[in-house]
Amino acid sequence: MEKLNAETKKVMDERFGKDSIIALATVEEGTPAVRSVDGYYEDGAFYVITYALSNKMKQIEKNPNVAISGDWFTAHGKGVNLGYFCKEENKEIAEKLRKAFAAWIDNGHNNFKDENTCILCIQLTDGVLFSHGTRYEIDFTR
Repeated sequence: MEKLNAETKKVMDERFGKDSIIALATVEEGTPAVRSVDGYYEDGAFYVITYALSNKMKQIEKNPNVAISGDWFTAHGKGVNLGYFCKEENKEIAEKLRKAFAAWIDNGHNNFKDENTCILCIQLTDGVLFSHGTRYEIDFTR
């Protein structure tokens, strides 16, 4: 397994550094649960706007180990609740998410006045990326 290098970083950024549908798997009492979410990738992590009281966030609170799958990519990681979308500490990533999700972010689905509207950060640990017939096993830890 190799570290994220310039070639794999470029593929990840091009493929997922925008609004991307990914499958997110969590575990509750030994039973896996998977759902599709809108994710944005940057620097070894995916970011998702979600609701702090959702099943996925309750499951991640109990067990932060998650798995994701996207366009010819699968990975493991740790789910971290960054807290309220509009809090000062999230300003930089929130602005990036507003740009990435511009097509739908203000369609009424999100309530940014509700402090339970949060950012889920999926810090990747390892993954497998396929690109142009090549398989890359990536270690995202630093």
